Amino acid sequence: MLVYRITTEKWAGNLRGSGYAAIWNSNGIFMCYTASSRALACLEMVVHLNSDRLKTAFKVAVVEIPEEMEITKITNSDLPKEWTDHENYQLCQELGDKWIEDFNTCVLQVPSAIIKNEFNYLFNPQHPDFAKLKIIEIEDFEFDLRIKAS
Repeated sequence: MLVYRITTEKWAGNLRGSGYAAIWNSNGIFMCYTASSRALACLEMVVHLNSDRLKTAFKVAVVEIPEEMEITKITNSDLPKEWTDHENYQLCQELGDKWIEDFNTCVLQVPSAIIKNEFNYLFNPQHPDFAKLKIIEIEDFEFDLRIKAS
């Protein structure tokens, strides 16, 4: 399976994650976020960046998850109805942090908070299977500025 990560060129070859808090991890918990398509990766970035930041040069890393790799899944039925609301991020962070702590799998599939029935794939860079993930290509990526007006 191929997944996609959009980031600046500096971080394009790095799948460790930043360790900064996000919807599925608390501050200090390293987790790499990827998406099931370039389009979803784009939208996931757009919701977090202002229109000036979109003018930065970006890259998209195309990452291969081996077919035989086990993937833990969190589904919408595992989450409260309002899980996408910012005030509920703590619950998602607790689930993601617990997944990292449990150390059962290298990949976690989670629902996208912005596109219903689409998925993001998170990586645990400390898991032994992390070495099996492969960046197969790094492509230039440019946001079309019509996506987000100033």
